[in-house]
Amino acid sequence: MMKIGLSEPSELIDKGLVICHEKHTSSHPFGIFYGQNPLEFSFPLVLLQVVTFTVIARTLRFLLKPLRQPMVVSYILGGIILGPSALSRIKRFREYMFPDDSEFVLKNIGVMGFMYFLFLSGVKMDLTVIKRVGRKQWYIALIGVVVPVCATSITASLFRKSLDKELAKALSVWGVSSALSITAFPVLYPIVRELNLLSSEIGRMALSTAVISDIIGIQGIVIFEAGKQGEERTIAALWYLISLIVVIVSIIGGVRQAMIWIVRTTPEGKPVDQIYVIGILLGVLVAGFVADMFGLAIANGPLWLGLAVPDGPPLGATLVEKSETIIMDLLMPFSFMYVGLTADVSSMSAQWSHLQPLFYMALVGYMTKMLSTLVASRFFDMTTRDSFTLSLIMSLRGEVELLLFIHWMDFKMIAQPHFTMLVILTVTVTAIATPLISVLYDPTRPYMVNKRRNIQHTPLNTELHIVACIDGEESLAGLINLLEVSNPTTNSPFSVYALRLVELVGRAAPVFIDHENQENGSDDSDFNSIHNALKIFEEAIGESIKMHSFTTITSKRSMYQDICELALVRKASLIILPLYKKHLDNLSGTELLIQGNQSVSTNVLAHAPCSVGILVNKGSYYQNHLVSCAMRLSVHHFAVLFLGGSDAREALAYADRMAANQDVSLTVIRFLSHENEGDNEMEKKLDDGLVTWFWVKNEGNNQVAYREVVVKNGLETIAAIQAMNAEYYDLWIVGRNHGINPILLRGLSYWSENKELGIIGDFVASADFDSSASVLVVQQQILRGQESATGSLLRRFSFST
Repeated sequence: MMKIGLSEPSELIDKGLVICHEKHTSSHPFGIFYGQNPLEFSFPLVLLQVVTFTVIARTLRFLLKPLRQPMVVSYILGGIILGPSALSRIKRFREYMFPDDSEFVLKNIGVMGFMYFLFLSGVKMDLTVIKRVGRKQWYIALIGVVVPVCATSITASLFRKSLDKELAKALSVWGVSSALSITAFPVLYPIVRELNLLSSEIGRMALSTAVISDIIGIQGIVIFEAGKQGEERTIAALWYLISLIVVIVSIIGGVRQAMIWIVRTTPEGKPVDQIYVIGILLGVLVAGFVADMFGLAIANGPLWLGLAVPDGPPLGATLVEKSETIIMDLLMPFSFMYVGLTADVSSMSAQWSHLQPLFYMALVGYMTKMLSTLVASRFFDMTTRDSFTLSLIMSLRGEVELLLFIHWMDFKMIAQPHFTMLVILTVTVTAIATPLISVLYDPTRPYMVNKRRNIQHTPLNTELHIVACIDGEESLAGLINLLEVSNPTTNSPFSVYALRLVELVGRAAPVFIDHENQENGSDDSDFNSIHNALKIFEEAIGESIKMHSFTTITSKRSMYQDICELALVRKASLIILPLYKKHLDNLSGTELLIQGNQSVSTNVLAHAPCSVGILVNKGSYYQNHLVSCAMRLSVHHFAVLFLGGSDAREALAYADRMAANQDVSLTVIRFLSHENEGDNEMEKKLDDGLVTWFWVKNEGNNQVAYREVVVKNGLETIAAIQAMNAEYYDLWIVGRNHGINPILLRGLSYWSENKELGIIGDFVASADFDSSASVLVVQQQILRGQESATGSLLRRFSFST
């Protein structure tokens, strides 16, 4: 570098090759009242840049959300709007917001954002998925990489004379072809999560295929990097490969073993010590430094370090929980600002002759990627709709591609016009593909069955299939009691599919485990205790009940998909969901909702292919008392609140099974409106028919009592239920809401807090209703037809989440 004194004449200064500008001071201003401009100080300027970008990106997010655009599109467009393509074209705006000496800060923090993004993606990525996938995913991934590489290379050879000198080299063509052919898992996962497809069949296939695609594609990128290192000196390529092996072995053999030791020494159920978390997050910077020092590309080190972290709790989950918000909402805005400031749409003008070859290479790469994936999927007997959806998902582009484009600029392979064009293509492909995916694929479509799968229409002398969800040991006791008193017999046996619900934290790919077909089962001791309790219960009951254990590890938002899928495949007539409440003794009328599955319950109620029962455990009888076949301590007193409608009929049908149990005393209270006001004639006839059948069947059963109450409004309904509370009941059974005469609920709508329980169920389960008994809220299966195309389209393109 040449030093130039400003007091001395210089040809460089005269020619305009050296620009003099005022340097921003690093100190903080005293304030505007001292006549100082905050924008002349570096730190306030950085804060203003982040805030401005965030406001623009979030505004775009709000505007584009009805069009089902992913967050990455809003971020990229936000960067472009801030950059020289839009706002920074205004000279005064650029001088104040992005002076020349601020680009250094933006670039470095932006690269750091990409480093931590890839590290976090590596932590979430589960490479063991390649052991569990079938050949279908391998072939789709292989074809989806090889065909675009060949097609892009052929296109490059056809336009070789028009390519720029650096881009025309064989290695450059290979690098571009490899990058255009892979589907980056770090890009795919957040978009699939936004579309709520994590637990869907197509989402699982896309994620596993993307992992395989990355493993195949990264080999091509390694060849490209090694070749670039050896362009000037051949020995440099050898040193690159040696350094690569040494770094990977050091991370896998050294750092990973240390992380495994951390996991092993962390007490079960306890968080990882803060010092380890800080050390690993600082290690990301060390990994980037080492990778850059050996010429391995600065982002590779953090990615490999992330892959070395044992996924899931406690370490992986803790790292994701403590760092994801900071990385995605604070560091990544700098990354997208860096991309936006580097791209300049105006630089593309009059450059078509130079841009044309690369444009056709990218276009051919994207098209052949989609078509090859589509054809390969159809070859393996996937439906046309699912094949097209998968091909669109595998065509998504985002952060990884942007980082590669920046890397190509470092290698002088492409200039600013090429970079801008590639960024625009990236946004365009993702912006077109994402809403098409949302329109084409509805994960709830398979659950829309027209065959009755409920308790009311299941004959008593046939096997009853039940999906019982367990979110922890708190819900286990109540579930076991409910199953036992439901009276399974050898003539009417139960087949129970116990599904343990585990929230996906610290990993990206959801996992569904069938413990009967899984040799290793689960390492979670919490699940082992649950599994053992279920086995003991099965052995105690005998041949009248069969227990099948499953575990799903997925996000709360998509957990309902696994529940509904299991119910669909196993032809279940009932899904039982837990909801645990505990009354606080020292605060009258106050309760603590221990269980966090309210969103899960709501989604299951909306999409279930069978009836649904929500068991509200108040932490009393069903928490502490396990019924055993060997020792029945007392008679259980149950009450059915029959307000009419399909849900009430289903609740009564379930209670009828319990009534056959000699240890159950059942009281049925039917609520009728005064002078039949507000009655639906069809619902009334169906109610009368079922109630008459129930009473005739149980007329000689001294353990069953039936009463009728006539009310004029909701207040009288509540008063009648309160009067019943004078007697002690162990369990209240109530229908949720479908078909209830609105007169019976008039004036009560404002009382409901938990919509999934219905108005009466929510009241009986609340702390205001002074009862320690648990509550079973039942919803009968809703027969669903396929939605019209217009209705489906309007539902997807809305502001709702």
